[in-house]
Amino acid sequence: MALAVLKSRALSGMHAPEVAVEVHLANGLPSFTLVGLPETEVKESRDRVRAAIVNSGFEFPARRITVNLAPADLPKESGRFDLPIALGILIGSGQIEAKTLDAHEFAGELSLSGELRPVRGTLAMCLAAAGSQRAFVLPAAGADEAALVKTATILPARTLLDVCGHLTGAAPLAPHRGAASPVPTFALPDLSEVKGQLPAKRALEVAAAGQHSLLMSGPPGSGKSMLAARLPGILPPMTDQEALESAAVHSLAGGFDVSRWGRRPFQAPHHTASTVALVGGGGNPKPGEISLAHEGVLFLDELPEFERRVLEALREPIETGHIRVSRAARRAEFPARFQLVAAMNPCPCGYLGNARCRCTPERVAAYRGKLSGPLLDRIDLMIEVPAVSEAELSTRGEGEPSAVVQARVVAARERQIARQGKPNALLTPGEVDRYCLPDGHGAALLKQAMQRLDLSARAYHRILKVARTIADLAGEEIVRGPHVAEAIQYRRGFS
Repeated sequence: MALAVLKSRALSGMHAPEVAVEVHLANGLPSFTLVGLPETEVKESRDRVRAAIVNSGFEFPARRITVNLAPADLPKESGRFDLPIALGILIGSGQIEAKTLDAHEFAGELSLSGELRPVRGTLAMCLAAAGSQRAFVLPAAGADEAALVKTATILPARTLLDVCGHLTGAAPLAPHRGAASPVPTFALPDLSEVKGQLPAKRALEVAAAGQHSLLMSGPPGSGKSMLAARLPGILPPMTDQEALESAAVHSLAGGFDVSRWGRRPFQAPHHTASTVALVGGGGNPKPGEISLAHEGVLFLDELPEFERRVLEALREPIETGHIRVSRAARRAEFPARFQLVAAMNPCPCGYLGNARCRCTPERVAAYRGKLSGPLLDRIDLMIEVPAVSEAELSTRGEGEPSAVVQARVVAARERQIARQGKPNALLTPGEVDRYCLPDGHGAALLKQAMQRLDLSARAYHRILKVARTIADLAGEEIVRGPHVAEAIQYRRGFS
């Protein structure tokens, strides 16, 4: 009898719990049994591992093979366990002798030829492996992604033979360090391309400075989508920690590209998206659009066309910055600190107030009624984006470029971080009382607005947060009356 134990990682939401891959070879009729709650992808590894071992020049032992993936109550998915299973069989059968097995963790899918293929969730696994002080052996195709975790020791390999040579000491794998700091090489749409719409651009700047949510209403072709697409270009550059968190989420979804490192996500799901697609879920919970937009922008165009239950699922993540997906057998939590930007038409046809509009008041009310009060109450800024005039369209001079606006946004955000350690939109009620109290004039204006507009307590706090951001953009420490007045204008809704 022979036993080999190797370390690997599973995925459970954003976490990568340790898995012990125990391979036992015993006498008896040849068989290959996998236990430890493996899913179909893991069970299929029996055929991949057998072919990879034979095509790598080794002998597949004609013995009773039992593979246990511990802990037994943790579901195991994907082909990430192919590599440790194959190594366990080779070590248990005495075909290779591993000298430093306990100092490594392994993950990788095997092709039938013995080549290693990348797996989903590399960043999450490497973050966990770095905490265990073990070197992480993985496919070379995922090495650049894994190297973003600076504290992890990454050993990339191209084939099963490469890993065997490393474990026996015949050909040690060289650690992969990656680039010192990936340099973003992308161009974003510029705000100067938007003709006119100065009030909307101002609202976009306020939203960017304080990380506030924004809802735009206007006729087709007024520039709502153009404005939303240019929001990432005026947001502050991502910190290394923000970039790593965003990359980890995209790695879990299997769609991370190293060339997009440091780029704020911009997710724009179609209005036919389901609740699961938007917030995440499934039998094996995966992140949805709101998590893919973590530390970036979630743009919902044609907002009333989304199903009401889909939109209502956004209410909790907007407040908490995370989403917990609970299923009968599994529970997973994903980050979802996104900046919501939405756009809608003023009526079903889009031309309310124009001679071409034939919508009745009942149809307009029904259309706007698709958006619930609790959802609208969680949106900080609501503005109208009117049609652009012919004079504005014919203007040849370019507007203010994104770089200039971004400089003001960065300065305002730096004031917020220095003062309270977070953007204004994330302030708690207690912090609002501490950092956002207005002067006498501003307090009087806010009191009148509460009475005339019948605002909720949540709206009261959100007005103060927006006013605080407007003051930060102006470089002022005190929230004054004009700042409060502008913030109130963004809560008046649509006429």
